[in-house]
Amino acid sequence: MSAFTATGRLTRLALRRDRLQLPVWILSTTLLAAFSISATNEQYPTDADRIAILRTAVDTPALLMFRAAPTGASSGAMAMFQILAFLAVLAAFMSTLAVVRHTRQNEETGRTEMIGATVVGRLAGLTAALLVTVIANAVLAVLLALTLVGYGEPAPGAVAAGLAVGAAGLVFAAVAAVAAQITQTARGANGIAAAAIGAAYLLRGLGDAFGEVQPAGYTITSAWPSWLSPIGWTSQVRPFTGDRWWVLGLSLVFLVAGVGAAFVLTTHRDVGQGLIAARPGPATAAPTLLSPLGLAWRLQRGTLLGWAVTVTVLSLAIGSIGNAVEQGFADNERAAETIGSLSGADGAGSLVDSFMAAMMAIIGAMVAGYLVQALLRLRTEEASGRAEAVLATATSRSRWLGSHLFVVVAGALALLGLAGLSVGLVYGASTGRVGEQVVDLSRAALVQLPSALILAGFAVAAFGLVPRLAVGLGWLGFTLSLVLGQLGGLLGLPEAVRDISPFSHVPALPAAEAAVTPLLVMSAVALALAVAGLVLFRRRNLAT
Repeated sequence: MSAFTATGRLTRLALRRDRLQLPVWILSTTLLAAFSISATNEQYPTDADRIAILRTAVDTPALLMFRAAPTGASSGAMAMFQILAFLAVLAAFMSTLAVVRHTRQNEETGRTEMIGATVVGRLAGLTAALLVTVIANAVLAVLLALTLVGYGEPAPGAVAAGLAVGAAGLVFAAVAAVAAQITQTARGANGIAAAAIGAAYLLRGLGDAFGEVQPAGYTITSAWPSWLSPIGWTSQVRPFTGDRWWVLGLSLVFLVAGVGAAFVLTTHRDVGQGLIAARPGPATAAPTLLSPLGLAWRLQRGTLLGWAVTVTVLSLAIGSIGNAVEQGFADNERAAETIGSLSGADGAGSLVDSFMAAMMAIIGAMVAGYLVQALLRLRTEEASGRAEAVLATATSRSRWLGSHLFVVVAGALALLGLAGLSVGLVYGASTGRVGEQVVDLSRAALVQLPSALILAGFAVAAFGLVPRLAVGLGWLGFTLSLVLGQLGGLLGLPEAVRDISPFSHVPALPAAEAAVTPLLVMSAVALALAVAGLVLFRRRNLAT
């Protein structure tokens, strides 16, 4: 028996388990690309239109941080500027979640040990997980290429774009394969992989924001940080502007090195263990742990602390550049329009108010991400069997789930309050109006809560209805809401499509007036989803 015995059968098993999740990821990503290309062609039908907006983009570092370095004025290059980095991020998340699900999560739930008792090679499980992601990314690359060709784009550029996105997915599949060897939990492995994706996106953004504007005035050569990022490599392929195929070799080298490292690491540890061993707890529990609420706080506090540090650092940075935005873009009408579009203020309020509204929307999306991540801990507790042990005591299901909900929602409220306070203090100190800015920006931060709670309610509903799909559905709902709501205006999506996202209904404070009705409706929807999830959880069996 070799180390790869039964790889084929495990691959078929993994494909069967992912027969719903992976098609949803692939089709959603392809539809997003189709929407973006259609909107780009409609909004900027001529080279002159595209060059005009790109001249503004190269002077707007904040926009380059979100998008990519513009490389040309053709319709294909414009579409890549709009969407390529987001497609790479979606492929990355699809791949990391799939690899962790079929490796570390299998070990955590005992499936690997059960399957390993049969005739299965030591490396078969990891190889099967990687083969599944290769297949998924290959299908995604083909569909993206066909979509671009269907919109009349040149075939070589379409193939380059599809391969660039697929290559990004495979790079992060290798990252997830290594992360699955390091930690002892699927949650930890997903956290490492997500941090790697975030770091790669940030590096790409810095490289593009500090890139060199070319003599034509509407294209940029990215700075060196972009070359340190696998997502930056996606942009460096330059689909429709030279099609630099050799850049794909960087992803291939990274993939081979990462998979090789994962194979070596998996042979140097026991099944179920990680390279970083879990620390045993004390022999006796503290009094604060002797209740469901205390246990929920103990389990959730690490996640909350990490998000609190991230939100605080970002908020301090936002507050520190408020004056620079006001002075730097005062005479740049197009940049002001772009910031207004990001904020959803539609021209209401001053430029700095629109900027603050746009930044608060981003913080609101981050807090929604925290809510989804923290509430999906419920599924981890259930799958690991720890929830069953707790529920075998006098603790009811409602109390167990309600304790986690209380801690997580209180954490979201604290994060938003922290963001408003941090931005208000720093920006207020620079304007001499600390008290006024703290109040205004705290209100702008707190109105983000109802939209974030809808995604939290959706995650709870998915957990109650389809627990085995809860993780994928929770993150899919978050991703679609983010793309449709925060970026729908810039992508030119129809208003009816953008309204699907709860982020589209948040008042753009402090640039616009607060509207109470949408906040109440969103709060009611979030409450209904959470109650539905609780009722469904009470009526089903535990799914370990």
